[in-house]
Amino acid sequence: MSTPTKRPPGAHLTGAEIVSKQRKYIFPSVANYYSQPLPIVRGKGKHVYDADGGEYLDFFGGILTVSVGHAHPEVNAAVKEQVDILQHISTLYPTEPMVAVAEKLAALTPGALQKSFFTNSGTEANETAILLSQLYTGSGEILALRHSYSGRSMLAMSMTGQSSWRLGGTHVAGIKHVANAYCYRCPFGLEYPSCELRCATDIEEAIQTTTSGKIAGFIAEPIQGVGGFITPPPEYFKIVVDIVRRYGGVFICDEVQTGWGRTGDHWCGIEHWGVEPEIMTFAKGMANGSPIGATIATSEIADSIKGNTISTFGGNPVSMAAARAVIEVIERDNLKKNARVVGDYLRDGLEALARKYPVIGDVRGKGLMQALELVGEGKVPAPQATAAVLDGAREQGLLVGKGGMYGNVIRVSPPLNIQKGDVDDALRMLDAAFAGAGTPSAVPTVPG
Repeated sequence: MSTPTKRPPGAHLTGAEIVSKQRKYIFPSVANYYSQPLPIVRGKGKHVYDADGGEYLDFFGGILTVSVGHAHPEVNAAVKEQVDILQHISTLYPTEPMVAVAEKLAALTPGALQKSFFTNSGTEANETAILLSQLYTGSGEILALRHSYSGRSMLAMSMTGQSSWRLGGTHVAGIKHVANAYCYRCPFGLEYPSCELRCATDIEEAIQTTTSGKIAGFIAEPIQGVGGFITPPPEYFKIVVDIVRRYGGVFICDEVQTGWGRTGDHWCGIEHWGVEPEIMTFAKGMANGSPIGATIATSEIADSIKGNTISTFGGNPVSMAAARAVIEVIERDNLKKNARVVGDYLRDGLEALARKYPVIGDVRGKGLMQALELVGEGKVPAPQATAAVLDGAREQGLLVGKGGMYGNVIRVSPPLNIQKGDVDDALRMLDAAFAGAGTPSAVPTVPG
């Protein structure tokens, strides 16, 4: 990092002034990373810049949202062109940008998914999905996973499987939280594969004992995002979804973080597990940072909504233009393959770090969605070490994320067009961050 003498582009206030105004005018509950907040004023490609001129390699992408790099020229050009044509009209009027993205969604998503409803966020997309499942099945009961995250509305917080993100308690009845496929911390104390997927088969007993026996649906992220990139075994979803359907429910796949090539080779994360959902939700990386949410369902399920519904900002022409451009860039540059190839390279480097630093208890994820779980003896979560490494990475000029119910997971999710040389830089900075945080080293070097 370097700190120039003059004010950097995009900065009208110093970092200290921004932080001071945040403390005075923004809800204090708004979470920030680091012991001292980091005010970001500009982004370009794989880098972001703070208010005082510091440069950072961004390997978190605004929570897996900047899918093709900051200020991507083609995405920005599409946004600027659309602003001059039509900025807003609401869902009361059909528009070409909205139907174009909806048609593309029907083509790219697995199975018989066909009809979409657009909103502003993943929270709203998940709300829409739950409503669809309830209207279609006539049941109100929903299965969700422990350690999951669904958003910040009352319903979404009620579905979220982490107490720290469920403000004010559980607001909505009828939601049952079942064990997740957290192999590193198996809720049944078993080991894969001798466990025979107890976490999956247990869902049948959960339905029989905690619900009316007829459920509306099961909502799950293919890889749990805020939960710390918890990644189920290959057999998991086929077993669970079969059980859910036998009890009248539909599978709602939350692709808010795993969608758009993030996990490598496929548009949707669930395709790695070979399951076709009845309903799927998207947000985040779909529009590279423009506000967006999408719920797509089979025609039969979408047609089960008989009343009226609108979204003032859903399907906004500018957000739709951004989404369309993002899809075109991912297709043209084959970024799904890049996520797998560079993701495998990243994974090898992270596993090398795990061999060097015993504090890294688990490495997991797919594609460019990788995580390190930090622990002490006996797998005791190590949130203090995680915070120290996060701060150390910042000092090195690298931004990574944090997650997990215990706050002890480092999340690594760079843009999909990142290259192996960028991974080398990130691994070098992570290595220095672990060393600087005082984590003991088992071997002298980490391969580049």
